[in-house]
Amino acid sequence: MGTEDAEEGLFTRNVPGLAERLGRARVGVAGCGGLGSNAAVALVRAGIGGLVLVDGDRVEESNLNRQHFFRADIGRPKVAALADHLRAINPGVELELHEGRLAPGEVADIFGAAELLIEAFDRAEAKQWLIEAWCGAFPERWLVCASGIAGYGKTERIRCRRAGRLVVCGDQQSDMAQGLCAARVALVANMQANAAIELLMEMEGGGPPG
Repeated sequence: MGTEDAEEGLFTRNVPGLAERLGRARVGVAGCGGLGSNAAVALVRAGIGGLVLVDGDRVEESNLNRQHFFRADIGRPKVAALADHLRAINPGVELELHEGRLAPGEVADIFGAAELLIEAFDRAEAKQWLIEAWCGAFPERWLVCASGIAGYGKTERIRCRRAGRLVVCGDQQSDMAQGLCAARVALVANMQANAAIELLMEMEGGGPPG
C-alpha cells in the first residue's frame, strides 16, 4: 500500500474536508512533553500536513505517566521518538525536527513557516517569553497556549479562552505541585489541538475567527 492509499484509508472517517485543509497546513509545537506530544498525535490523526517540533529533552521513565512515549523510547531525544510515533500513524506527514532548547531569538526563524503555534512548555517563565517572542515576530498569527493542567477531575473548570490572537486552554488555576495525571494533561492537549484545527479551518474560510 502506498503512502497516498494509506492516507486515504486513514481519513475515511474524518470530518468532510478536514484532512484536505489540514494537509496544506504547517503547525509549530514548542515542547514535546505531556502537552506537545499528545497535541501532535491528535493533529496528525486529524490530517495535519506538517509539524515543526522543538524540544531539548530526552525521554525519562517519569514521562510515561502522561506523555506519548513508551519504555523503548527511554533515553531517546523526545523529538526523534515522537517523530517515529507520528510517522507510524501517517507516513506522509512532513516533520521538521529541532533537538535543543528553544531561545527567544530563535522563534522567528524556527517557526517562520508555521501558520500557528502550540505552546507546550512546563515553566511559567518560558511560556511568558514564548508568548512575547511569537507575538512580536508574528502579531497576525495565532498562538494556542495551556495554563492549569495539574491534578485530576474538575473537568468543568477546563475551557478555552480567546484574547486577541491568543487562545488559552486549561483551568488557569491549578498548581503543578498538585502533580500531573494523564487524563487531565491529555484533555488540555487535545483541547489545544482542537482549537488549532478550528482556527485553521476558520482561516481557510476567510476573515478573522469569531
